[in-house]
Amino acid sequence: MRNKPPAGSRGVAGVYTLGCSKNRVDSEHLMRQLEHGGWEVIPDALEEDYPLDVLIINTCGFIHPAREESIQYILEALQAKEEGRLGRVLIMGCLSERYRAPLQKELPQADGLYGVNHIPALCASMGVPYVPHLDTQRVLSTPAHYAYLKISEGCDRGCAYCAIPLIRGNHLSRPKEALLAEARFLAAQGVKELNLVAQDTSFYGMDLTGKRELAGLMEDLCRINGIEWIRLLYTYPQGFPTDVLRLMAGEPKICHYVDIPLQHIADNVLEAMRRNTTRAETLRLIEDFRTLVPDICLRTTLMVGHPGEDEQAFRQLLDFVEQTRFEKLGAFTYSEEEGTYGAQFLKDSVPEKIKQDRYEALMELQKGISFAYNQSRVGSPCTLLVDYVITAEGRDPVALGRSRSEAPEVDGYIVLEQAKNTEPGTFLNVRITRATAYDLFAEF
Repeated sequence: MRNKPPAGSRGVAGVYTLGCSKNRVDSEHLMRQLEHGGWEVIPDALEEDYPLDVLIINTCGFIHPAREESIQYILEALQAKEEGRLGRVLIMGCLSERYRAPLQKELPQADGLYGVNHIPALCASMGVPYVPHLDTQRVLSTPAHYAYLKISEGCDRGCAYCAIPLIRGNHLSRPKEALLAEARFLAAQGVKELNLVAQDTSFYGMDLTGKRELAGLMEDLCRINGIEWIRLLYTYPQGFPTDVLRLMAGEPKICHYVDIPLQHIADNVLEAMRRNTTRAETLRLIEDFRTLVPDICLRTTLMVGHPGEDEQAFRQLLDFVEQTRFEKLGAFTYSEEEGTYGAQFLKDSVPEKIKQDRYEALMELQKGISFAYNQSRVGSPCTLLVDYVITAEGRDPVALGRSRSEAPEVDGYIVLEQAKNTEPGTFLNVRITRATAYDLFAEF
């Protein structure tokens, strides 16, 4: 336990991040500003672990379950404050951006509410002047060897179910020079893997030059010493830049991995979702992926229960998954979000039980596909990047890591047993020995 802040410190500030990796990047930028301003910062601090002078909660407001999680954590923090176990409580992020007025009314005990682009104001409330030249620096809350690089903000897509444009605004690419400076800063801190994130990474550059500039950005990132892996997440299918795939095929630093949330395959559902693509276009894109990068690992996310999804459309989705055999797949059920096109103009017509039944059927199908894919890797060599080393008394250490085919946090681990003299952040040559549906096991 820490009894008092170190000499010269303004105090101890914990920053707890809920939601996606894009939120995490925002928190890391904030922590750098606070650190520069004299605060001791604790990433992902829980109020019971530290005698915090300030707890900043970076919230998620994307869908109802995420909002519930954010509110529950806020209530627990305010209870700790009331009991004298915690100092001030500040709330930032998507939830407070979208619901600022009702939160002010319902949570008067909170010491401040700040939206998604209000870091300067939050810093000012803590007596810290915001320093623009620190915009390309961060305090990492991930393991020291990997980081997320947020290349743009907001989204222009206007999907029927999505509240992100209402919260984050229209698409805004970060200038390439700033991204390269941030990547160089991260590399100097020991980061070896960059995971590119945004609301839509494949749209990068359109607002800067009128064309997609993702391939050029990735090519420049590959030239940064110390960065060994670059991974592409949060892409969008409509207009996907195939020059990225050609670069991926020839550039050893770019992982043969694409995260591309497709949401559905039935044309009537895609139209209701306002996805601006079709089944035929999706199938052609997947063929491009497999042709240009034959060993590519594809991750997708699908939605069930969207208005307009009848049994025939759901059967099309199952058949599509069975035939395409995505290496990685996640799913979620439709949630009507106020203010969206879907909430205003579409009837949430699929009962919750049917949504849940469809979700379970889809994930059960994918479980078998995932197991078959993992089984096919048994006996194969791969390069492992170690994320964690777990030690237990009387037993050899066990390492948890990932190959180029596993993204952090969303995919399974490769478990390296008998991992003596192994450290996080190291690359190891291993061989896959056995598989489960979601995890792999390996030996040196």
